[in-house]
Amino acid sequence: MGADEAVVFVDAVHPTHQVRPAGCWAPKHVAIAVEQTTGRDRLNIHRAINLETGRTQILEVEKVDGPSLIELLGEVERTHTAMRLIHVFLDNASYHKAGIVKERLAKAGRKVVLHFLPPDCPHLDTIERLWASMHENVTHNRDYKTFGEFRREVINFLRHTVPKHWKRFCDRITDNFRVIHRADFRVLA
Repeated sequence: MGADEAVVFVDAVHPTHQVRPAGCWAPKHVAIAVEQTTGRDRLNIHRAINLETGRTQILEVEKVDGPSLIELLGEVERTHTAMRLIHVFLDNASYHKAGIVKERLAKAGRKVVLHFLPPDCPHLDTIERLWASMHENVTHNRDYKTFGEFRREVINFLRHTVPKHWKRFCDRITDNFRVIHRADFRVLA
């Protein structure tokens, strides 16, 4: 991969406005209860993340589909203007392979190259660990009284908290993937 190439992971998540009870410790004789919300509204979020920089693009969409992926890939291209190629890794969702997406990427001037992860391998999709961090930090054991409050907290975490504190989240999200900077290594051919 050249210095003028970037790697981005793309996926969608659909957090639902409901309390997600998660494990906690308490003495055996203490009953634990989590107040429940009254709704089941959900967000549809399409997101891209560059593991090297923590740079992120996030779209809240009505429906996660081919057109929303095209819109997200356009955002990725607009934020990686200095790159000749942008390698986008994603899972095998049908909308990722939709004809409309293939047609758009076949047009001249497109920088994005799609790479599909093996089926049934969410452990290879680092953005899945981002979703886990989102749930741990925003939705687990938390009761948001309104959908608006819930939406604001989820979007704020993904759009602002993660990029701002990328060094804190990086190792957790990248797991066994390590970001290697060219300046730190000499490649022998």
